[in-house]
Amino acid sequence: MTRWGVVLVASVLLASFATLATPPFYGTIGIDPDIILPTDPSAFLQVSYVRRDARTLFDRRTGLSDRIERVHILIATFDDGDDIEFRVHPEFAAEASAEAAAARYAYVIGQLPYVLRRRLRSVAVLMGVQPFGGDARHGEILIHTGQARQYENEGILEETLVHEACHVSLDVLHARAGGWIAAQQADGEFISIYARDHPVREDVAESFLPYYAVRYRSDRISAEMLRSIEETIPHRIAYFDEHVPLGP
Repeated sequence: MTRWGVVLVASVLLASFATLATPPFYGTIGIDPDIILPTDPSAFLQVSYVRRDARTLFDRRTGLSDRIERVHILIATFDDGDDIEFRVHPEFAAEASAEAAAARYAYVIGQLPYVLRRRLRSVAVLMGVQPFGGDARHGEILIHTGQARQYENEGILEETLVHEACHVSLDVLHARAGGWIAAQQADGEFISIYARDHPVREDVAESFLPYYAVRYRSDRISAEMLRSIEETIPHRIAYFDEHVPLGP
């Protein structure tokens, strides 16, 4: 779909939902820090340092998307899927510090459902307090470590990476799918203000974590939250059940 096509779809959706009630959440990454716990198992096995090599990195601190850096290249392996290349910015001067950073985030990525890693090819790790990102075009997640520490302090690093991995692995298949749009319209509501304001770009990622909590971690959320999610997005839940099977 062209950029103008995306704008048109978003405009139509926004117009059709113009009189909706206020969503139950502003954004969903912080609805509960215990949906995925730091102690939960991970499919991560190990990282192996490869070399320094040239890669194009996006750095939110500068806004530059085409700067070529000689980054640390490491390969993370998992027991249930493909390897992922970690590209650690050269501001991590020592190989050991680059390896430690890659291993830290590879463990958390290994805690995500495999379906969220199926299209993930690389992870860029940079310093700084800037938002994370998920790029479906390049199959990459962007992590700024200062922001990661803030998320860790709030207990939502794992939940945030679920959101970004959704952008990489689910958006391209589902965000503009006829069945997803039908589910949006049948629900008649959005789970968050962020999803409502960006119905094409953010609704899948905003809806998936609550879905995952309802279907697979219901013992970790309150009864009130469970009921709110089920009442707000029942057709999206049914869509994920059918199109994004996770298994036990």
